[in-house]
Amino acid sequence: MRRLIYGFGVSLDGYINDRDGSIDWSDPDDELHQHHNDRFRELELVLNGRRLFELMAEYWPHVPDDAPPIEREFGQLWTAVPKVVFSRTLTEVGWNSTLVRENAVEEVRRLKAEGDGVAEIGGAELAAAVIPHGLIDEYHVYISPVVLGGGTPMFPALAERIRLRPIETKQFRSAQLLRFRAE
Repeated sequence: MRRLIYGFGVSLDGYINDRDGSIDWSDPDDELHQHHNDRFRELELVLNGRRLFELMAEYWPHVPDDAPPIEREFGQLWTAVPKVVFSRTLTEVGWNSTLVRENAVEEVRRLKAEGDGVAEIGGAELAAAVIPHGLIDEYHVYISPVVLGGGTPMFPALAERIRLRPIETKQFRSAQLLRFRAE
């Protein structure tokens, strides 16, 4: 079965963006960016909600030639990896992507069952839909040293606890990675 990872950069108080929807506070330095490039190479599939897909599609397929090599590399990685985009409003998606308009939970369950590699889910709303169903195998939390005081939380309100087991911590200059496996 495919392993599903939910990873996100978050503020110390648990938000993935600020009250205005901005993520400018989470721009990775070269060390963290290289980590993300290396991690992205291991993915066989990326599952995105509409907002995250639109944010990524705005820049990564169009990285300018004079951008730093690390950004150009990520742009190539992002456009090459197969993506499934969950949206009720989009009518088409590009860049090696498939659009799913209905029943995200069942589709994620099906996608997990049909592979044996690693997939990543991105987008707080999409993740919130599947977290209560126990579909996330690992959580990768990249904590930035900033307190936002509001925004979109990484985790939804839950009816029941989810027990996690710590499996790794890693210190970067600009963030702290905490990895957990769902029990």
